[in-house]
This record gives sequence, C-alpha cells and structure tokens, in this order.
Amino acid sequence: MTQKMKICFMIFCLLLLTCIPFHSTNAFITEVKAEGSSLEGKINMILQNNDLNGVISGVSVRNATNGKLIYEHNGSVQLRPASNMKLITAAVALKILGPNYTFSTEVRSDGSLKGKVLTGNLYVKGKGDPTLLEEDLQALALTLKQKGITRIKGNLVGDDTWYDNVRYSIDTTWSDEQEYYGAAISALTASPDEDYDAGTVIVEVKPQSLGKPASISVTPKTNYIQVHNKVKTIHSDGKKNLTVTRQHGSNKITLEGEIPQGSSTDKTWIAVWEPTGYVLNLFKAALQKQGIVVEGQVTTGITPQKTEVLVVDRSIPLSKLIVPFMKLSNNTHAEILVKEMGKVKADEGSWEKGIEIVKEQLQGFGVSKDNLLMRDGSGLSHVNLVSPNELTNLLYNVQGEPWFQDFKNSLPVAGDSNRMVGGTLRNRMKGTDAEGNVIAKTGSITSVSSLSGYVTTKNGAKLVFSIIINNAINEDNLKKVEDQIAIALAQY
Repeated sequence: MTQKMKICFMIFCLLLLTCIPFHSTNAFITEVKAEGSSLEGKINMILQNNDLNGVISGVSVRNATNGKLIYEHNGSVQLRPASNMKLITAAVALKILGPNYTFSTEVRSDGSLKGKVLTGNLYVKGKGDPTLLEEDLQALALTLKQKGITRIKGNLVGDDTWYDNVRYSIDTTWSDEQEYYGAAISALTASPDEDYDAGTVIVEVKPQSLGKPASISVTPKTNYIQVHNKVKTIHSDGKKNLTVTRQHGSNKITLEGEIPQGSSTDKTWIAVWEPTGYVLNLFKAALQKQGIVVEGQVTTGITPQKTEVLVVDRSIPLSKLIVPFMKLSNNTHAEILVKEMGKVKADEGSWEKGIEIVKEQLQGFGVSKDNLLMRDGSGLSHVNLVSPNELTNLLYNVQGEPWFQDFKNSLPVAGDSNRMVGGTLRNRMKGTDAEGNVIAKTGSITSVSSLSGYVTTKNGAKLVFSIIINNAINEDNLKKVEDQIAIALAQY
C-alpha cells in the first residue's frame, strides 16, 4: 500500500467513526444506574437473589387507580398460591353472604315440657359456626334451665347435616389432620379461644419438680380426648424437647419428651377427630353444670322438621369474623366459608358445590375461572393454581365493592405488633417504608411462599401487587425476597 493510500484509508476510518454513536464508560454506567433506579430495574435485581436459584417466581404490579399493569415477571404463570387463595375465598364470601352474615347453632326439641321434664329428644343443630365457644354452650344450657328444664327424657342429638359428611378437602394428608390448620370440617364444631381455630383443643405442658412428669392441661376441659403423658421434667440447664401426636382416627393424644424446670408453658393446638362429638361432649357437660340430666344417649342424627326452637346462638358477623380469618390465616374458616356458600346458593354444603359457586363469581372481579385450579378455600392444597396477574386483577376490582373496607381491614399490616392488626406480617418489614404501609395477605406451605396486597408509594401512588414463589427448598428465605420487593414498591 502506498503512502497516499494509507493516508486515504486513515481519513476514511476517522470519517466512519464519526458516524457511529459512541458510548463512553461514564455514559454506560449512567444507563445501568438509571435501569437500577427504575421500579423494573429494582425488582429485576432483587429477583437475581441466589435464594431464587431453581425456583419459579411470579410478580405482578398494577396501578390501583386504573388497573394498568406496570410490572410483571412470569405474571401469567399459574403457580401454587398457598394462603393467597384466601383472598379469593374472602372476596367471594363477602359478595355472596355479605358482611352482616352470621352463622347459627340451634337447640331444638321434638318433645313436650311438663313441669320441669322435657319428654323427647334435644337436638343441637349446627349451621357451620366456627366461633362457637364453650362459654356459648354454657349460655345455651343456662337458657334451658331458665325455661324450667331440669330433666330430658330422651337423647341428646348432634345434627351436623347442614354440610356433607366429608371432613377433609381432597388433598389433605394424614400428617395435616392433627394440626390446627388441617382440622376436620363439620357444621357442628367448637373453638377453644377467640382465635376461633374450630375443631381444636389447646394442650399446655408445664414443668414440675425435677424428675417428675410434666403437668398437662387441656382447654376446654373435656374427656372427649385422652391424654397420655410421657413428658418428664429435667434440670433447668436442659433443652426443651416435646412432641405431641394424635393417633389417626381417634382422640388419643400422646405427649413425649422433656421440659426443663423453670421453662415457660408450652402450648400446642391439636385438632380433634370428629368435631360433632366434641361439641356434644362440651354441651352435655354444660347441661350437667346447670343441673339438667339427660336420661337418653348422646348420639348424632337428623333434626325432624317438626321441632320447636328452644334457643339459638349466633356468631359474630362476617365483617368481624374475617379479621381472625385473614389476619391469622385460619384455614378452617376458609373451608367453612366454601361449604357455606355452597349451602346458601345451591343447598349443598360441600367443597365441590362451594368451589363451583366461587368460580362462577370470579368473572365479576376480573378473574378467569379457566385460569384457576381451586381444590380448597384455604390454599393448603399443593394442587391449587393461580397466576399473580389474576390476583392483582382481583385486588384491583374489589376496590369498587361496598364491602371493600371490611376486606382491606382484614389483611395483615406490615410491622404492626398488634396481633389482630399486623397478623402474620406483624414481625416483618419493621423500620422500613413498608411498615404500616404494606397491607397484604401472606401465604406459606412447604416449598411455597406468597404475598399479595396493597401499598402506597413515596409519591402517593397506590399499587396492588402479587408475589408468588414456588419450588423452594427453604421457603423462609423467600419471605426476605418478598419483603425486599414490597419495600421497593413503598420506596418507589
């Protein structure tokens, strides 16, 4: 190449370079920072967390004012929602039953009262009330006493036929049956306290003198269960090691292990086998306390049409029941509501009919029933499927309902230590922009975690969001990711 040709080539190259856009290193860094400072960039960076390796993450964020989708990551992928399924159950229950809806328990008789003797059977007809307490049964017995009844020449009959006799949803496992969150569903059931974990008892273990068996107590006091105490009191330097198991198909509860001297009382909620019998046991004891003798058998059956209502107990309204239901993520409430919707709308208190009713109502909330696989009302099943986009559609659309404030008030509030305000979020996101701001339903089953709800951004914009993460080895780590995303939304 001649010198002249070299010079011409160099000039050509220089002219070519002037035509090519040039990004300096500083310009490139600026672009990266800009991407990282955007909402999309921040969430994308959070989703690069090593704890998410091998898992499936779905995120959906909408403008709460117009429903516009402003961010999604696998937003249309159908995932196991865990307890975020309760958002659907609660919304449809408020729509179908209404916030003022109450459950009832009726005491009826087919006999006649002569003097102080009721000749005939006494029926306790349950209509699904999950808030029935021992004190309510005591109040029913007191009313019967005040009516002058001291003796019943007949049977004490529990009627749970308001719902079908299927006690567990289709995917409930034996390992869940003894747990409070997997309690049997009956139209006649009772709760041990005002958390309203229907169909359970509270077993308390207290240490005694060194080497002595621990002290065991059950709330409410009932001989419907049999407790086998194999717990020993050990030295105060020892480690608490307790197991509580209920034998399948029975109410035999065995406690084993060790509890150190000076330890605090250990509490465990255990589901009973056949809640109907549990209520009858408590009610017979309440009658005896009032001096009312039942001469016949304690059994189950159907209340005849020609019976007289002697006394009725009513639950708190749904607008109040929904608070412990959602704040504490009560599975039993969810399943009872599903059966109740089936009973009210189609006269069939079953999971099959209740779920059918729920799915029929979802279109009004912008949720496609064809994009939902619903096997229960609580989210306990690992077969349930719904996408984050469907949940944010639901959360956006329910804002226009007259009962929306009841729905929103039932959701846990991040960082609020009040148990019936913060609920399952009371210990999360404290000291951040999300505290008191993120109002959302949590969800957790093995390998699954979820969080869906409402948040207000720094500039006052209102958002709805849904985060569902599946296939994790340790779901506890997923909650940190959820919190980071929720905080990013609050800071946006």
